[in-house]
Amino acid sequence: MQIQALLREATAALAAVGVDTPQLDAQVLLMNVLEVPRSYLYTWPEKSLTAAQLEHFQQLLEQRLSGVPVAYLTGFREFWSMAFAVSESTLIPRPDTEILVETALALLPNEPARVLELGTGTGAIAIALASERPHWQVTAVDVVPAAVALASKNAERLLHEAQRSQFQVMLSDWFSAVENKPRFQLIVSNPPYLASNDPHLEQGDVRFEPRSALVAEHDGLADYERIIAQSGDYLCADGWLLFEHGCEQGAALRQRLADAGFSQIQTWRDYAGLERVTGGQKTLQKRPIKQR
Repeated sequence: MQIQALLREATAALAAVGVDTPQLDAQVLLMNVLEVPRSYLYTWPEKSLTAAQLEHFQQLLEQRLSGVPVAYLTGFREFWSMAFAVSESTLIPRPDTEILVETALALLPNEPARVLELGTGTGAIAIALASERPHWQVTAVDVVPAAVALASKNAERLLHEAQRSQFQVMLSDWFSAVENKPRFQLIVSNPPYLASNDPHLEQGDVRFEPRSALVAEHDGLADYERIIAQSGDYLCADGWLLFEHGCEQGAALRQRLADAGFSQIQTWRDYAGLERVTGGQKTLQKRPIKQR
């Protein structure tokens, strides 16, 4: 079968089951099978697939029709213009998370700093920061051994030698294995933030992602509360704490940061205009956290 005919049929099949980006998904799967860039599909639309290639594509298409995320089928997802290896042990990097990277880069001056990412997954956030600021010392942690291994491999593949020398990945349950001296100028995290009854858990790619990286107690706020409560021991004076969060959680996080004595508390919106990143700056005199 020719490329253009195959893509037409696959796009129609994906659209029929409600896939949001049917044409793009069909193209990405075929690019993976043929091991070619997207330009090849447009340059050679009448090129025919071999029987083995067609069988491979049909297998991937059937899995995508059943809901399996494209990133898990191809093994990669682009983030910050880099191709990150992904696995079923981690969340799939999302475009909106680039807001967290952009905000972090804008908040700190372009000079040496110590940065910590909590719950790194694929390493996308930490590696993106390290790629832009090779003089930053970036530490990324995760409680899942498979995620630590994956982030380490992504760093080895995507960062230049000078950048890798300032980058480390380690196994840690939030701060449990992290030394607090010297302290960090910036701590970033995209922790689990869905409530256990959130309807999004049964929709789209989320159905196939690890629940441990998605769900938290206290209506999705438990891990934020834990990080905020402990972060003062790891932030230097005037250091920043930045979170990605659900679009309806900004107000709750602003209040919790205020209760913990943070200042300069702000929320930044994503590309759709929804509240997506909230952070604050550590003040020199910490106020006690209010009990809830």
